[in-house]
Amino acid sequence: MYATVMHGPGDVRYERVDDPKILHPTDAIIQLSATCICGSDLWPYRGLQPQEGPVNMGHEYCGVVLEVGSDVKSVKPGQFVVGSFVLSDNTCPPCKFGFQSSCTQREFMLGAQAPYARVPLADGTLVATAEMPDDAMIPHLLATSDVLGTGWFAADAAQVREGGTVVVVGDGAVGLMGVLAAKEMGAERIIAMSRHTDRQKLARDLGATDIVEERGEEGIARIMDLTDSVGAESVLECVGMDESMKQAIGVCRPGGTIGYVGVPHGVTFDGQQLFFAQRRMLGGPAPVRRFLPELMERVLKGRIEPGRVFDLTLPIAEVAEGYRAMDERRAIKTMLTV
Repeated sequence: MYATVMHGPGDVRYERVDDPKILHPTDAIIQLSATCICGSDLWPYRGLQPQEGPVNMGHEYCGVVLEVGSDVKSVKPGQFVVGSFVLSDNTCPPCKFGFQSSCTQREFMLGAQAPYARVPLADGTLVATAEMPDDAMIPHLLATSDVLGTGWFAADAAQVREGGTVVVVGDGAVGLMGVLAAKEMGAERIIAMSRHTDRQKLARDLGATDIVEERGEEGIARIMDLTDSVGAESVLECVGMDESMKQAIGVCRPGGTIGYVGVPHGVTFDGQQLFFAQRRMLGGPAPVRRFLPELMERVLKGRIEPGRVFDLTLPIAEVAEGYRAMDERRAIKTMLTV
């Protein structure tokens, strides 16, 4: 088959690779209904994350089970499934505590930007729908695999509550899904920090009540002005840069909580500042599997439409253009049809 392979910074190719096979009795093989490009894929694409040799790309996926290993019991061939970008057994102590992204057998999904993929730890990773969804549902179900699940975790980790005030730092796909999550969790005021008109519009459509374009100290001052110098009790950090983390800390009120899901690059902390700031912090790779059944149910009932975050759809053979479009900010998130 053909699949997406990153050979180095800026070098993405759709080329022939081996077909996926069952390697372990806990594996499943799926035929993808759709896949997509993640913002985190841009780190190695931009040369900001080291990579040794060619890598089969893709970790967001949904599709139909074709084959399962002898130990797989929870899914069967012919079922439509969605899986988390973190592979987990869903039985170990971290999994039972709701942190499947720290599973003792944790692996990270690879090779999903392809027509077919092998999913290890299938029993603990995949969630099946009761019926085959129609085509209109595919983008929304695909979004639950990572981008929505990560935005949801950011809101959950930030302890978003009914009637609360939320600041979302970052207007990428995850930040936009954080806005959606905060709205679903009942936040009364949702302040999205964004400089891009198209993303501002989508943020408002998803539930943002205010838009702040300023960054750094000016951004912090603007948030303080909007909140009567109090700050927000819930802050979602969805970027992963030092400036964005400092901004998140700066707009969070004492006793408030920061949920951080941006993969850190160059982030540093001042111990004295953190000590006297008195902010809670929880983050890391999202335990999407914890939220996946609920998020899929919300999608299937038509309550949420997270697939709206895909503003560019391309055939998978044109994946290189999808990477370029996201790198150049011509697209928020690219969905790939297979």
